[in-house]
Formats: sequence, structure tokens, C-alpha cells
Amino acid sequence: MRVIAHRGASKAERENTLEAFRVAVALNADGVELDVRRTANDVLVVHHDAHLADGRAIIDLHDDELPDWVPTLAEVMDVCRDPASEREFVINIEIKSAPNDPDYDAEHQVSAAVAGLVMGWGIGEHHGEVIVSSFDIEALNRIRAIDPGIPTAYLTFEVLAPELLVNRVVAAGHSAIHPYFASTSKALVDTAHAAGLEVNVWTVNEPDQIAQLAAIGADAVITDVPDIAREALSKG
Repeated sequence: MRVIAHRGASKAERENTLEAFRVAVALNADGVELDVRRTANDVLVVHHDAHLADGRAIIDLHDDELPDWVPTLAEVMDVCRDPASEREFVINIEIKSAPNDPDYDAEHQVSAAVAGLVMGWGIGEHHGEVIVSSFDIEALNRIRAIDPGIPTAYLTFEVLAPELLVNRVVAAGHSAIHPYFASTSKALVDTAHAAGLEVNVWTVNEPDQIAQLAAIGADAVITDVPDIAREALSKG
């Protein structure tokens, strides 16, 4: 099972910073997960919330007005890829797309910009892999409309009916389901795998929960503590 560092090694360093991603690489994570938003001048930056801590909305600011610790997506991708490495490394780009956020965009310009950056970067080059995830399935559909070769994953909190969820994701052509750990069951994993989907579970920090997910066949855990996750899996 793969270990994906949630917002980088976010227990060791400030989340979604270049240092958090560097530490994740150093801790031998199999990849990183990060959150993407756009600025007023249409730069893709890595930040979870729509607002900074001082209340300013990222969509109202140019990238040079942001704190130094807020990186661009391009900077993070450069930090996480190593042309000299033979190890595959996953970059999971989560597109934030909530209707109540000030940067919500029904035309999904962020999806288009992410697709453009990923196509320019090259999936599979430098032994890396990209997967784009979102709670907004239309944001993912926009990615696939631009380039169906970019893997996409549907994020979900609740799983009331595994078969219905899997059928919806398969019908839209997406590659994976990213369920919340408390909603993940063996029935979901088995149903998804039978349909050719990966199941990458978030956000899991407890060793016993990580071991349980490995036992039911989950493909990856998204975790704040990649070192602890790796240790838990080594004991399984």
C-alpha cells in the first residue's frame, strides 16, 4: 500500500509548504497530496483555505502579495520530482471547488490551468505520476474533457451505497475514489477494484487504522505522518 503525505509531512512541518514536501520526500513517502487555488493574477498556488489567516481571500491577491511560505504549484512539482531517481512518486493535486468559497468558479478555470500545467510537465516523466482529485466531480470532468489521459479521483466523505458511488465514478471515466477513512469498508474496496478503480483513503494517522486499511486492500493512505504510516505497514 502506498503512503501519500497529506499536505506534505504536515505534522513535521507547516502544511502545504516547500519544506513539508521536501521532508515527505526525505521520509520515503510514495507521494504527496496538496491543495490548489488561484490568485487574482491566475497563478496556481498551494493553500488549503480560501482565505489567509488574516482574512484576506487568495483570489483577491496577486501571488507576490502572498506570504513567502505559500508556494506555487509549479514550485512544489519541481521539488517533488527527481530526474535522477528511479522511484515513482505521486503528486495528488486536489482542486478546491466549494460553492461557498470566494474563488468558486463554475467554469472551472483552475481545472483548465491544472491540466495545462500537468500536460506541460508530462505524466510519467522523471518517474513521477500525477492524479487530480476533487469533491466537485464537475471539476474532474473538466480535466478529462481537456486531457482524458490525466488520472482523476473523486473525493467523498460519506459512502452510503458503494455500488452507486462506483458506478457514478466509472461512468464519468475517473480513475479512483478517495473516501474518508471512517466511510471506507471492504465492500467499497472490493466493488471499486472490480470496476478497475483505485481506493486511496484520507486522512489516516493511527497505525492500527492504517494496518486495517492495508488488510482490506486499500491502495493508498493519505496521512499527515508518512514515517509512522511506513512503520505501521512494515509490521503488517
